[in-house]
Amino acid sequence: MIVYILGHVMTIVAVLLVLPVIVGLIYGEAECVWFLVTLLGSGLIGLALRSLKPDEPVFYLKEGCVATGLSWIVISLIGALPFYFSGAIPNFINALFETVSGFTTTGASIIDDVEILPHCILFWRSFTHWIGGMGILVFLLAVISMTGGSQMNLMRAESPGPSVGKLVPKARHTAIILYVIYTALTVAMILILVLGGMPFFESVCTAFGTAGTGGFGVKNSSIAGYSPFIQWTVTVFMILFGVNFNAYYLILMKKFKQAFGMEEVRWYLGIILVTIAVIVLDLRKVSAAFGENLRSAAFQVGSIITTTGFSTVNFDSWPSLSKTLLVVLMFIGACAGSTGGGVKVSRIVAVFKAGLNELHLYVHPKSVRKPRLDGKPLDDSSMRSILIYFAFFIIIFAVSVIIVSIDGQDLITNFTAVAATINNIGPGLSLVGPIKNYGLFSDLSQVVLMLDMLAGRLELFPLVLLFYPPTWMGKSRKIAK
Repeated sequence: MIVYILGHVMTIVAVLLVLPVIVGLIYGEAECVWFLVTLLGSGLIGLALRSLKPDEPVFYLKEGCVATGLSWIVISLIGALPFYFSGAIPNFINALFETVSGFTTTGASIIDDVEILPHCILFWRSFTHWIGGMGILVFLLAVISMTGGSQMNLMRAESPGPSVGKLVPKARHTAIILYVIYTALTVAMILILVLGGMPFFESVCTAFGTAGTGGFGVKNSSIAGYSPFIQWTVTVFMILFGVNFNAYYLILMKKFKQAFGMEEVRWYLGIILVTIAVIVLDLRKVSAAFGENLRSAAFQVGSIITTTGFSTVNFDSWPSLSKTLLVVLMFIGACAGSTGGGVKVSRIVAVFKAGLNELHLYVHPKSVRKPRLDGKPLDDSSMRSILIYFAFFIIIFAVSVIIVSIDGQDLITNFTAVAATINNIGPGLSLVGPIKNYGLFSDLSQVVLMLDMLAGRLELFPLVLLFYPPTWMGKSRKIAK
């Protein structure tokens, strides 16, 4: 079953590679031939694997998670080939790092000068964000009718957030709805950027990077060189793509009270507004220009909490309080069910409420109450899952920082590099700040950071299971339909 799924994934990637080939032909770039070669190879292998269709095409819990983890590794390996063969990134580990960063919507780069890259390479680099934003397996469920009642396990394994549910009874229809909303928002952003004076190609690439909350740009200065209107447009759309997509579905269904009553979304917007206000006040230490401070603060807060990673200023030079708040936002992240990374606002809120509930029990030992989110009690199973997630997150984070420190960089560089990759953000502080890149790290450190990016994008467990020996032994257990 895993091989069969990988065959479908490789076929889809081959189809998606047609777009950079078209871009290369439009601009007369010879590098597009490597996209064509990769396309043919991926397509042929994918078709061969799809021919090995199992007699009973049903997803089990273990197969679903393993297929998800392996699919992301496979698409990263395939996506890196055009970078490597074209000579745009001559070192394969570097090319793989750039691709993993793209698909996981991290935006951490090893490229010093993106402006010298061909249009087809720049397009593919940004397009990987758009593909990875909603997920390749969600796309698979949207375009292909697959049998078996447990496909939702694939969506749960790939979609960001502590819990993922169906918007409608069928998983495929849920996937289609998500991609329709995702595409509509992307197209709307492209149109507004074009109307705002941004060239069409740059508008498309910027919209891809924003929609996937990735952050790969086509300029070395990221978004800094564009007009205030463009910067505000990107700010607004970054925040919109960090909202739980369930809210947009409820709005489409005219269930406005439910949409605007989602507690996680209220917390998310509240955190953004409060942080912007504090940073604007803090920036008065270095600049008295209120309008510019407000625009810069709003942009960087939106960029960091949604884990997009675009920049308009070198925030590494900001006062200590502002930088500290941005690092905290790296860990909080966006809403569950969005294209953003990080721990997710819903988990933070759940743990905060559980802590308050524990304090209440100390004062009133005989009281019986549970923490609630959106009016629903958080049961023991949900809290156990969240706490285990935090435990694994801390362990992976600590081990990663230790291994990366072998390179001998300073603590701020190592700490924020791991924080920015496991939370799928991109830029950190110090030597990996917004005007620097990750090219300084050794191959070993880059491999560790790539695994962090994949773990962060896949909510840890689908990737961790690949390194858990019992995963590859024994029988599978069928999950409930």
